[in-house]
Amino acid sequence: MAPPGPLCILAGAGTGKTRAITHRIAYAVHSGAQQPQRVLALTFTARAAGEMRTRLRGLGVQGVQARTFHAAALRQLHFFWPQAIGGAAPEVMSHKAAAVAEAASRLRMQFDRTTVRDLAAEIEWAKVNLLTPQSYAARAREQRREPPGLDLTAMARLFEAYEDVKQRRGVIDFEDVLLLTVGILDEREDIARTVRGQYRQFVVDEYQDVNDLQQRLLDQWLGERNDLCVVGDPAQTIYSFTGASPRHLVGFPKRFPGAQVVRLVRNYRSTPQIVGLANTIVASGTQAARDGAVRLLAQSEPGPAPELTSYADDPAEAAAVADRIRTLVDGGHQAAEIAILFRTNAQSEAFESALTDAGVAYLVRGGDRFFARKEVRDAVLLLRGAARSDDGEKALGEITRDVITGAGWSHEPPAGSGATRERWESLTALATLADDIAAAAPEARLPELVAELERRAAEQHAPAVQGVTLASLHAAKGLEWDTVFLVGASDGLMPISMAEGPDAVEEERRLLYVGLTRARKQLFLSWSGARTPGARATRRVSRFLAPAADILGQGARSEAKSSGSKRSAPKVARRAHCRGCGAELVSAAQRKTGRCDECPPTYDEATFERLRTWRLAVAREASVPAFVVFTDATLTAIAEGTPSDEGGLSVISGVGARKLEQYGSDVLAILAGADPQELIENRSAAKESAG
Repeated sequence: MAPPGPLCILAGAGTGKTRAITHRIAYAVHSGAQQPQRVLALTFTARAAGEMRTRLRGLGVQGVQARTFHAAALRQLHFFWPQAIGGAAPEVMSHKAAAVAEAASRLRMQFDRTTVRDLAAEIEWAKVNLLTPQSYAARAREQRREPPGLDLTAMARLFEAYEDVKQRRGVIDFEDVLLLTVGILDEREDIARTVRGQYRQFVVDEYQDVNDLQQRLLDQWLGERNDLCVVGDPAQTIYSFTGASPRHLVGFPKRFPGAQVVRLVRNYRSTPQIVGLANTIVASGTQAARDGAVRLLAQSEPGPAPELTSYADDPAEAAAVADRIRTLVDGGHQAAEIAILFRTNAQSEAFESALTDAGVAYLVRGGDRFFARKEVRDAVLLLRGAARSDDGEKALGEITRDVITGAGWSHEPPAGSGATRERWESLTALATLADDIAAAAPEARLPELVAELERRAAEQHAPAVQGVTLASLHAAKGLEWDTVFLVGASDGLMPISMAEGPDAVEEERRLLYVGLTRARKQLFLSWSGARTPGARATRRVSRFLAPAADILGQGARSEAKSSGSKRSAPKVARRAHCRGCGAELVSAAQRKTGRCDECPPTYDEATFERLRTWRLAVAREASVPAFVVFTDATLTAIAEGTPSDEGGLSVISGVGARKLEQYGSDVLAILAGADPQELIENRSAAKESAG
């Protein structure tokens, strides 16, 4: 019932924001304050726009234009192009990949399909941030962007070549649709007046996801008017990697002085127990991250406390979650009302397999099933061919890694995120499976691995209806289920280890908040101490859950196959601080060394150089990259900690039981002053003598 003018609705998760804005539009139409044809409602997906139109029809309102930004702009572009430019509007490319590949070829660059896709995403990021090839490098450097396989200068050249390819083809991309519409409205006042005369009231849903380009277009549509209603939640900003920014939402009252701000805080979706946990997670973020976020008030009936369970290893976690779901389904719980949410798509395979073993139907949302992914299919094909000539000279894990290198795998993970990282993680899952098979059956060779892969692929044909949903946290936004299993809740995944810097870590916190608030009635969180059975438990629960230790302690469980099930409070990863200046440590490397990037190292330079010399020699001898022996962060932690015995060395992160056995005596000898070259020569002599 707010009068015409600027209105900002800060709507927390589950507060009924879509209901609120559709009723607001319907009220304006039925009261005669607005004609439906004069209202433009904007959102970000065709599904959301369709849902808005359906609800408005149910409220007796016909004729409101509910569209995505791109759909609205494209409609105007086609209509006004003959008048503004002449002729028909250019064709819009459905994908950038082919044009990016051609641009790379012109620059004598070669990339695989996955990298091309990530490079296309980088160009998209640049364009929605209103950057040109000339301004890209400076802004990307500020934002610490890392395009795959290119430095920023080369990326700018590729961006420029891509624009040239489009021009030669006479086509435009989706970002150009917005850019060209902005340009026409900016240069042709007569066209701008026509558009502004058509639409008198604007409503923007999910306003926290607006990027600079969309905001620029919205400004052109508005002109000097201010009849704008925006709806959003800063705590659900999880797409900053695409250019989305909550600053437009948070800064709305300053931009429109006198704007009315309404806070929707009553959560109608989740139980008070789930809402309490979500509130705690948001409240423990930085002040900047909390700006604009609402504290939810639960309206639903009470339910069980969220349950946090620890498991010995990843397979145990997947099997236990699948068994728990099997029990729920057998008890009458609809499978379609259950979801397993995870941080990365690579985590999906273990749960797909476990659900298959448990006889539970499932569907994967937001991506192909693991064995349907192109990189996995290519790798299996290579492994099948290599199995015919496997002579048994190399360990199964080693030869598997050699083979999948042909499918694009590398020992070192790629920088950044996106499709390249997901592809690497999918292929790494194959190598990990080979390790697991070898651990269980040391005599196993490639034919056994291929047979196991084929068996798993054949068994994963679950129906796409009435199945448990498997989804990444990003893909789960906007959805909800009665029961949610939020898995892999350990540091390194929540927040993900690639999250560098406070802003990136806070976005990971918001991603967890989105996951928690997908659950209506039951919420199960879980994590595992180790990746594989029998490995040393080096993981800890996500630092984000530290402030909620009391809440989660009510339902905390620890499950270990070796000792049975026991109940205890979870061991939570607390916030770590620099031992030098006290600043919070946000990256995995910082937490490992106990020092922020600004504080100088405290190790003895000569000792550190001896360790580096030794590591390089060992790596060369084994024909592996140096980081496989010890990462830089682990080597730094060793040099700074200077342990005097194996017990002290074993507690350093990155020194597992196997590495302690392999390298422990050498490391301790170097810390005591030994010459690394002599140690290497002694190792070689011992091997020759044994041979």
